[in-house]
Amino acid sequence: MTSLSSALVLIGPMGAGKSSVGKRVARALDVPFVDTDAAIAREHGPIERIFEEHGESHFRRIEREAVVEGLRAGGVVSLGGGAVLDPGTQADLEDHRVVLLTVAPKVVATRVRGSSRPLLQGEDPTARWRAIYEARRPVYERLADVTFDTSSGPMQDVVDRIVAWASGAEQGGTA
Repeated sequence: MTSLSSALVLIGPMGAGKSSVGKRVARALDVPFVDTDAAIAREHGPIERIFEEHGESHFRRIEREAVVEGLRAGGVVSLGGGAVLDPGTQADLEDHRVVLLTVAPKVVATRVRGSSRPLLQGEDPTARWRAIYEARRPVYERLADVTFDTSSGPMQDVVDRIVAWASGAEQGGTA
């Protein structure tokens, strides 16, 4: 079993693969995995319904609670794309190792097509995704200790590189 002194936190835009990569990284490191979006859905129902019935600000409050619980649990924690906008979450991430997963807009278009993601509803989901990503990108980059792109190649390659980095085999920077 690999011991993590702090949580390994995956951040990044919608469709970058945080959930699927996170599960595999946690399995490889033999540590727990927490997906904050999945935790919210389990406890409060579908995220799109929360947005519809209570609005984004209510969602962000319960998302913050899920982040705090996830970080407390440790292991590998996948945050929803907008979770990093909360100042408390930004401060909390200073105590953890943060991996930014990125993805090219042309690739994400196929990943989010037909999505029920509330912030991507409307005429052109890819254009909305791009605008959201560009607005959040400075925060993602400031918080990240290392960056991995998920646009091409087998997802397992990204998983292996993250595991190597988390195990100390790779140094920080863009991978």
